[in-house]
Parts: sequence; C-alpha cells; structure tokens
Amino acid sequence: MSHQVHIYTDGAAKGNPGNGGYGVVMELVGTTYKKEFYEGFRYTTNNRMELLAVIVGLEKITKPNMKVLVISDSKYVVDAVEKKWVFGWEKKGFKDKKNPDLWMRFLKIYRQHQVDFKWIKGHNNHPQNERCDELAVMASGLPNLSVDTFYEKEEQKLL
Repeated sequence: MSHQVHIYTDGAAKGNPGNGGYGVVMELVGTTYKKEFYEGFRYTTNNRMELLAVIVGLEKITKPNMKVLVISDSKYVVDAVEKKWVFGWEKKGFKDKKNPDLWMRFLKIYRQHQVDFKWIKGHNNHPQNERCDELAVMASGLPNLSVDTFYEKEEQKLL
C-alpha cells in the first residue's frame, strides 16, 4: 500500500498519572506539507496520551478513505490494533478494559481510512518521533491544561 499520509505520534505523562500531553507530526507523502499538533492535560496517563495522539492525527485528515501510516513508539496502541485485540474488546463492550472512551473514538475514525501501523523504538534519534516527544512533554507543562474528563471521573470512582 502506498501511503498518502504519515502520522507520527507520541504521548507523555509526568507521574503517570499526572500532567500529560500528546504530540503529532503529520506529513503529506511526496510533498513538503507538514503540520504539528499538541495538547496538554492536567491529570491523565501516558497510554491515554499515546492513543489520543493517534486519534487526533486521524481526525485531522479531512478527506475520507485516505491511505495512512501511523508511526508510534507505543506498543500499547500498535499491538492493540495490529494484533486485532481492540476488535475483540469492542465485541465485549470494552468490559474491564482501560480507556474505552478513547478506543471507541479511535475505532470511529480508524474505519474512515485505510490505516496501517508501524512501531518504532522511542528515544532512538528518529527525527519525527523525537519532535513528537518534545511536543508532548512541552504540552504537559503548559499553563491552563485541558481536563481529561473521562479519566478524572473514573479515578474519582476508585476513591
């Protein structure tokens, strides 16, 4: 499959859970077009930010049915999709699975495109992955962080 869009993603959380953020670098293959996105949250987890980065990247694509390659250093995200675990979780209503809100959001946008995943080792001098990490860490330290409402509600239930 010849990909039309490359999406590089990373997530970070200080404390895990704690302040978190995601970073996304998107490139239109065969052009110099590149966009970056990031957002920080006051209380979240690394895995939520890794998954949210992928979701946001896919949601930024405006044309339907694009051929997309997502490059991530998150085994959690890449394995869940590539090994088809998430589809089994979906069939069981995400019972006893973490981050069901994000997985449902992911599946909705995932099905609008032709998406492949590639895992890469993090902190390994991959330029786009390093940039995503910088964006995620920077976003987690911004003032006026967003609220990860679903996660904070779930955490309150456990107290």
